[in-house]
Amino acid sequence: MFPIPMSAPPSNTTQAQFARVATPENPFRFTCGMEMDDLTLAYETYGSLNADKTNAILLFHALSGSQHAAGYCSTVPNTNGRWTDDCHRGWWELFIGPGKALDTDKFFIICANFVGGCYGSTGPASLDAKTGKPYASKFPQVSTADVVRSQARLLDLLGIDKLHAVIGPSVGGLMTLNFASLFPERVRLIVSIASGMRTTVLSRLGVFEQVMAIENDPHFKGGNYYGGPEPEYGMALARMISHKTFVHLDAIERRARGDVVQAGDQLSWYKVGHNVESYMLHQGKKFVKRFDANTYVRICDMWLRYEPLRDANVENHGELFAISRQAGHHWLVFSIDSDFCFYPEEQAELVRWLEQAGVSNMHITVHSEKGHDSFLLEPALYTPHLAYTLKRGVTTDAAWEEDNLGL
Repeated sequence: MFPIPMSAPPSNTTQAQFARVATPENPFRFTCGMEMDDLTLAYETYGSLNADKTNAILLFHALSGSQHAAGYCSTVPNTNGRWTDDCHRGWWELFIGPGKALDTDKFFIICANFVGGCYGSTGPASLDAKTGKPYASKFPQVSTADVVRSQARLLDLLGIDKLHAVIGPSVGGLMTLNFASLFPERVRLIVSIASGMRTTVLSRLGVFEQVMAIENDPHFKGGNYYGGPEPEYGMALARMISHKTFVHLDAIERRARGDVVQAGDQLSWYKVGHNVESYMLHQGKKFVKRFDANTYVRICDMWLRYEPLRDANVENHGELFAISRQAGHHWLVFSIDSDFCFYPEEQAELVRWLEQAGVSNMHITVHSEKGHDSFLLEPALYTPHLAYTLKRGVTTDAAWEEDNLGL
């Protein structure tokens, strides 16, 4: 997904913070069984935590996102040149700030780079203190539950016992279900945006194609490519495969219409001959500069192996969503009618299970021509519902009605 284009840097600058969430005294055990005793998460916060620490919102980023959700950040240490210009502006800048959907005058927003990431959190490109070399292929397999449990440790370090809300778009939305079932007592509101509750066959095929594209690049070498040529062709192809699900095809055609075919767009034999081809190739090449292939493969893997039933240690979806009912959660679920990545049917399935379990919920369908990326680009379509739900969660229903309906 692309960063949001802006004509000038925002006036508010931000800086990544770092929290050590695993130590020799408190190692972290991954779902795959491996343990690490030295894990750091990069994160940013926006707004102020109130005195009783009840106004915190945890925001999970999407597949290729980062901890930098709002403001302007020109550099992040230990990112190996991957913090390019495309990363400097917050990926949810249009949604976070005073008076915006996530109102920083009211709420304290936390966004962390996934464990295994490449934007400051410990990941495959990080140096192993024991060897002085990157972890590379030795870095553990990461699950969505691992991401959630590592960020729960971050909340512990911040002294936050219970979140006002947890929010996640796209792949980040999968983690909201993990959080709701693994730490039900630690959250009030669950917001899932353009996401789902399982990995569908169509998603599995598309994501597996991306893994194959990277694995079959001769420079990938099973993940042990640091210090030599990186798997740029495989990464570019993976991005092109994913990009056509993020952006509506009509939007791709519109964006490519003004482009010209670049003279250097020549493969070994095939010469790019259409502006759409040139546009997609440009997206692939641009992505290679800012993202690590090992991180990308691990995030794809966590999507392919998403198992919320296993993670919550329950046998069926009825038991899974009963956890939310017992915890008194309220869910806000967004669909995008032109979404080719997480189709609206996936959110409808999630809502059906919520309703069968007797869980309070609101389901909103956004009508957009921008496809999956709508959640990045069109705040006017989401803000009223987000602001309504977040505000309502602060008070009892009766108090909210009195304040807002004149009762």
